[in-house]
Amino acid sequence: MTLFLLRLLARLPLRLWHILGAFGGWLVYRSDKRYAAKIQQNLAQSGIATDDTAYQALLRQTAQEIGKGGAELLPIWLRPYDQVLGLVKECRGWEHVEAAVGAGKGILAMTPHLGCFEIVSLYYAARRPMTVMYRPPRQQWVEGVMRAGRARGQITLATTDVKGVRALLTALKKGEAVGVLPDQVASKGEGVWANFFGRPAYTPTLVARLHQSTGAVPLLMFGERLPHGQGYIVHIEPLQADLSGDKQLASIALNAALEQLIRKFPAQYLWSYNRYKRPGGVEPPETAL
Repeated sequence: MTLFLLRLLARLPLRLWHILGAFGGWLVYRSDKRYAAKIQQNLAQSGIATDDTAYQALLRQTAQEIGKGGAELLPIWLRPYDQVLGLVKECRGWEHVEAAVGAGKGILAMTPHLGCFEIVSLYYAARRPMTVMYRPPRQQWVEGVMRAGRARGQITLATTDVKGVRALLTALKKGEAVGVLPDQVASKGEGVWANFFGRPAYTPTLVARLHQSTGAVPLLMFGERLPHGQGYIVHIEPLQADLSGDKQLASIALNAALEQLIRKFPAQYLWSYNRYKRPGGVEPPETAL
């Protein structure tokens, strides 16, 4: 019964969901001091806003966009698949996918916490197979809704464990795509400290390891959220980073490339994400490049 009601609500216009999300995002920002402080610190650390006026405006936009990102999950996960695909108004860079496929290469589809990252895999999987790595939530009912919303088209879900990594390797060796979050905090032993906007972040080495072991083509993908609930533009572009070096150098190059992309759409980055936390058992960084 609950799922039925949620599916009905999901059919409300995306514009309405984004209005509600923007209001909710700003309300949470204004009422939760710890949450607001995290956004303020991360955004200030980036140095993107050049003066206080620009910084304050970007803070407000960021809080609203984070709210939109939470609100849009319901229509994206619970609307019929064809209606979700209809929210994508344009795809820029699909030729990079075709070039990789034509060369017989697998694709490392890296979707950072930028814009609507949920829409990217659903759009891609309507055309070609993709295995997507995800971390199961603690609430079982949430996982059920999430899996139902994500595992559509030609998507296969893989958990963030050894079994999941094997699934990614298998897909890449078959010339398929895999979806990973390149800016997620790695678990102990699966990352290195590398600067992200001038501050050490425990950066996952999985992308570099997959690239080095399979020769897969790394592509950055994200869904730009259009204003007024108009939908999304899916962007696909080559990763401007050398992942062939050692783990440290590859991580530095990856973070630099992500910074460059985020600077183009700073309000749509998830600045509330605790990118700089130290995972359990990991030694604090002495220095980071």
